[in-house]
Amino acid sequence: MDQDGTRRAGGRARDTTPARRMRELDRAEALRLVATVSLGRIVFTQHALPAVRPVNHLVEGEDIIVRIHDDGALASLVAPADVPGVVVAYEADAIDPDTHLGWSVVVTGYAYRVADADEVDRYAARLRPWVDRPTTHALRIRPDLVTGFRLEAAQARLVPTVRG
Repeated sequence: MDQDGTRRAGGRARDTTPARRMRELDRAEALRLVATVSLGRIVFTQHALPAVRPVNHLVEGEDIIVRIHDDGALASLVAPADVPGVVVAYEADAIDPDTHLGWSVVVTGYAYRVADADEVDRYAARLRPWVDRPTTHALRIRPDLVTGFRLEAAQARLVPTVRG
């Protein structure tokens, strides 16, 4: 059975994906791509274990901004004032489910609570919560490490014709 659960007669899976290659992205292109989508996943530590939450985001400069609920799991990311921030990873992608072509980017850096009330209000106007719960704070992720790749269709190889 293949990834989408289809089988050919006789039990053999059919391969409908094109040949592809993986190309690494530079930092600027990776962050530009993250800015083209509004959904990602934040990876953080909760009770000494890895946790992942889907969130919507926006990109401002190189920073990734997400809103947080006071009583939500992400509220634990708010570091005390004397700490430089909390290490998180943020992943965003756009990969076609049929062709498996697209891109994926992972940003690792420190997350800080946005302290300026005017900034929080500005982000609140641009980032709508998914659920009916008050989101009174915003989190800024400052990227230290940015990695990513693009899955592209492999170029067909030309086979020279031998005439004889």
